[in-house]
Amino acid sequence: MSLWTRLRKPVKPVEAGAHLRLGRRGEDAARSELERLGMKILCANYRHGRGEIDLIARDGEVLAFVEVKSRSSESWVRPAQAVGRPKQRKLSDTALAYLNELGRPQVAFRFDIVEVLFAGAEVREVRVREVRHIPNAFPLAEGRMYR
Repeated sequence: MSLWTRLRKPVKPVEAGAHLRLGRRGEDAARSELERLGMKILCANYRHGRGEIDLIARDGEVLAFVEVKSRSSESWVRPAQAVGRPKQRKLSDTALAYLNELGRPQVAFRFDIVEVLFAGAEVREVRVREVRHIPNAFPLAEGRMYR
């Protein structure tokens, strides 16, 4: 079994309220954009403890742990700016748990952010206005190591 086959995890659908449906639409838009860029989605909504990684993808020989940030407005800041140090630590810990679960494979990895901006006032009429992929958006959190 190849490394990339072992890295694949099943996708579990989630149904919930309007804000979560909007988040799901953001993840779908992010998935489409990453696939358009030639990346292969291996896993969605990987959970470990209290952490979750929205998408895990293969970009060539690199594993990308992807945080999706969806917003209906960017009037304050870009969505990526919501991924501060505490969130980066949680994502780092969750990514390391994923790699440990797979037997600590020797694979290069990075942390990406995909920003999804929506236009429209009501959830039913919301449409994707912009999708922006930010590869290698931040490093493994300080104090964390993977060998």
